[in-house]
Amino acid sequence: MSIRIDLDIIQQWVAPQSHVLDLACGDGALLKSLKEHKNVEGYGLEIDQEKITAAIANGVNVIEANLDTGLSQFADNSFDTVIMTQALQAMRYPHLVLDEMLRIGKQCIVTFPNFGHWQARIFLLTHGRMPVTKELSYQWYDTPNIHFCTVKDFEVLCAEKNILINQREFVAERFLDRQIKGICPNLFSNTAIYLLSN
Repeated sequence: MSIRIDLDIIQQWVAPQSHVLDLACGDGALLKSLKEHKNVEGYGLEIDQEKITAAIANGVNVIEANLDTGLSQFADNSFDTVIMTQALQAMRYPHLVLDEMLRIGKQCIVTFPNFGHWQARIFLLTHGRMPVTKELSYQWYDTPNIHFCTVKDFEVLCAEKNILINQREFVAERFLDRQIKGICPNLFSNTAIYLLSN
């Protein structure tokens, strides 16, 4: 199964035979791959019925849940790793979701589109409109993304909340961006990936 680059990086950060919770798991592709390659025991949470059906078809244990209402059904430290890919920016209160992820997981992994990428900046500058890109593919009026952030925004939030950034990786689509993303990830990365703990 071919998966996105960010999901491939996440797999490297998940320990074999660990207990994983995937929030907003979509069709369950990540959990399916983690089960096959890392022998993890995992559950997915998802709100979209079509995606739940797809996750079940992928052999993933999935629970219908609205993440904006919290994760009170899970005890503290009940998972080794809690993952959320490309959904933090769609949460009503992303900072509270992060708190919950770190409460129920020993570590958490989050990925999000970097709104600070140079293409988004140039689009805003030249068009005066919200950018539509591969990562941000919706129009401003129909997007599920309600809290756009940049790499810098996210790292400031982590510092304010005393969240430890254990590892971070950045994905860039263009060749030149891939060569220089380490110099200024806020400007040259399309997607940010963080491994966090308390």
